[in-house]
Amino acid sequence: MGNQRDMLEELAGTFLIRHALLRQALAECLTFILVMFGCGAVAQLVLSRGSHGTFLTVNFAFGFAATLGTLVSGQISGGHLNPAVTFSLCLPGGEPWRKLPLIFFFQTLGAFLGAAIVFGMYIDALWDCSPGELIVVGTNATAGIFATYPSEHLTLVNGIFDQIIGTAALIACILAIVDPNNNPVPRGLEPFTVGCVVLVIGLSMGFNSGYAVNPARDLGPRIFAALAGWGGEVFTRNTYWFFVPICAPFLGAVVGVLIDQLMVGYHLEGEVKEKHKEEEKRFKLSSMTTNNKDA
Repeated sequence: MGNQRDMLEELAGTFLIRHALLRQALAECLTFILVMFGCGAVAQLVLSRGSHGTFLTVNFAFGFAATLGTLVSGQISGGHLNPAVTFSLCLPGGEPWRKLPLIFFFQTLGAFLGAAIVFGMYIDALWDCSPGELIVVGTNATAGIFATYPSEHLTLVNGIFDQIIGTAALIACILAIVDPNNNPVPRGLEPFTVGCVVLVIGLSMGFNSGYAVNPARDLGPRIFAALAGWGGEVFTRNTYWFFVPICAPFLGAVVGVLIDQLMVGYHLEGEVKEKHKEEEKRFKLSSMTTNNKDA
């Protein structure tokens, strides 16, 4: 038993990464949890032709996947799992900008790996659904399991607006959840509340294009789909739609930060500063009173 513990401690020392940013980046690679469970639910719905899933089950899967992914990686990296979230924390100075490129890369890599796991699990069902070829859009299309595509009614402009509003709602809610000056969420329940936010966005904003609101969640699986057999059409379809779920969420993050700061954040910070000033004044007055008594 002692030898086993020594071996485990030796292994832990060998694999321990001391570079803080790299540790955080590896933790953010756990975005594959979000994609594995979320896209796995989509795969069940599509490949079973509705017998093993509904729109509701997909939304619950993504909500709980966000909760679990945040819970697993949160202690190391904060559990962003979304470049738009990391970007929104960099804007007001909560995170250094140098983190963003590396975190974005590992989040996308994690999403790529999550898509690969879903593909491996359902590879037989995928070929059974569309024998001979993997189809992007149309009858027996399966590319939508991995990345988001617009509904037939959706225009490019409306799609951009859709992603901006969805991401803004996500960011504004997350910033409120993690704001220490706001009504505090009980410690340990932050991942659950984030999952609830993802769930409610899916239930209310998922019809147009599947509510990506996460550049890594869309880009990683889309790259995988292109390499796995769906080809370059995953990028060119619907007038190069792929730019929308990758770029628009960053604009939505800016809007979300502005909503949070202008309507809530700045006012709460002002109140906290005023309270601190009042406490300092009281402390000075009590110190002066004490000194006068001593004199």
